[in-house]
Amino acid sequence: MVSTTTIAVIIFVAAYALIITEKVHRTIVGIVGAMLMILFGVLDQETAIRHIDFNTLGLLMGMMIIVNITSETGLFNFLAIWSAKKVKARPISLLVALSALTMVCSAFLDNVTTVLLTVPITFSITAQLKVDVKPYLISQILASNIGGTATLIGDPPNIMIGSAVGLNFMDFLANLSGIAVLIFILVELVLIAIYGKELHTQPDLQEKVMRLNAKSQIANPALLKKCLFVIALTIGLFVVHGYLGLQTATAALSGAGLLLLITYTRNEGMITKVLSKIEWTAIFFFAGLFVLVGALVETGVIKVLAAEAIKLTNGSVNATAMLILWMSAFASAFIDNIPFVATLIPLIQDMGQMGLSNLDPMWWSLALGACLGGNGTLIGASANVVVASMAAQRGKQISFLGFMKIAFPVMIMTIAVSSVYVWLRYLL
Repeated sequence: MVSTTTIAVIIFVAAYALIITEKVHRTIVGIVGAMLMILFGVLDQETAIRHIDFNTLGLLMGMMIIVNITSETGLFNFLAIWSAKKVKARPISLLVALSALTMVCSAFLDNVTTVLLTVPITFSITAQLKVDVKPYLISQILASNIGGTATLIGDPPNIMIGSAVGLNFMDFLANLSGIAVLIFILVELVLIAIYGKELHTQPDLQEKVMRLNAKSQIANPALLKKCLFVIALTIGLFVVHGYLGLQTATAALSGAGLLLLITYTRNEGMITKVLSKIEWTAIFFFAGLFVLVGALVETGVIKVLAAEAIKLTNGSVNATAMLILWMSAFASAFIDNIPFVATLIPLIQDMGQMGLSNLDPMWWSLALGACLGGNGTLIGASANVVVASMAAQRGKQISFLGFMKIAFPVMIMTIAVSSVYVWLRYLL
C-alpha cells in the first residue's frame, strides 16, 4: 500500500517538473495537481481550501483592477516621455531614467503590468533616437525585479511572505527599500560601463524627442484624478493596515471597489472589460499551488526538510540565512520563484518550531534571494519572458545566452551585496 506521503511527493515533484519544463501551462498543472491531492486522499476538500491563502489572492486581484483602470488614462505613456525630456533625451541618461521609472512602478504595481506599459514607449523613443533598444530592455528587466523587491506589493514572493508571516507594508519598506535602491544604482553603473560606448545619437534626433508633448498622452484627465486619489488612498491603507487590524487584501480590494464605484457605476461593459483583464490564470495557479504545498505540510514532508536544513547548518542562524539567500537566488534564476517560495515558507516556519529563535533574517533573505534571483536568466521571472516576447514581436531577439551573459554576473553581484546587508543588519 502506497502511503499518502509518497503520493503527495510524487504529485508535487511531477507538478514541479511540468512547471519547469513548461510542457503544460502552469495554471493547468496547479489545478490538476491540487485535485489529484484531493482525489487520492492526501487532503480532504475542507483542508485543501484552508491552505489557500485568500489574502494573497485578494491583494493580487485588487491591485490588478486598480492598474487596469489606471492604464486607460495614458499615465504611463506620459511618465515615459516626461522622463526622456527631463534627461534631454541623452541616451545614457535615458537608460537610467527609463529604468528608474520601471523600478518605481514595479515597487507599487505588478512587474508584468509595468513592463507591458513601459516597453512600447521605450521602443518608440529609442527608434526616434536611432539607438539599440536591447540595453534599455535588459536594464528594464533588471530594474523591474529590483523594484519588485522593495515593497510588500512589488512581487508575488513578497506578497506571499508578508501574508504568511504577518509582515506589513512598512516592514518591507523599512527592511528592503534601502538595499533595493543601492542595488539599482550599482546595477546601472555596471550597465553603463558595459554599454556606455554604444549609446550615441545625433543632436537633431534628440531635438525631435524633446518636441514630444507628454501631456497629450493623458487620454482621460478626469479618470486620472480619480485613479490617483484611489491609489494614494490604497497606499495609505497599506501603510496603516497593521495598526487598523486589516489584511492587505482588504486594503487592495477596498481601493479597487471604490475606483469601480466612482468610475463605472452603471457601465456594465467597462466593468466586464476591467474584470476580464485580471490575470485569472495567475490567480488559479496560486490557488492550486497553495493546495500542492499544503499537502506537503499535512503529510509532514516540510517538517522533515526543515530538520535536514537545520542539521546541515548545525542550527546556526547565520549559516541558515545565507543558505536560504543563495539557494533561493540560484533556484529563482532557473525555475519559477512562486512555487519555490510557497515551498520554503512553511519550511522556515517549521525551523522556528525546531529551535531557531530569530526568523527575521530568514524572511528577508528569502525575499531578496527570490526576487533578485529572477534576474539571473531570461526565464527567471515572468517580466523577463514578457519583455523578450515583446522584443521578438518587433524583430529584436534577446537570446537566452546573450541575456544570461550580462544578467547572471549582475545577479551574483546583487546577491553578494545582499549577503553583506543581511549579515551587517541582522546577523552581526
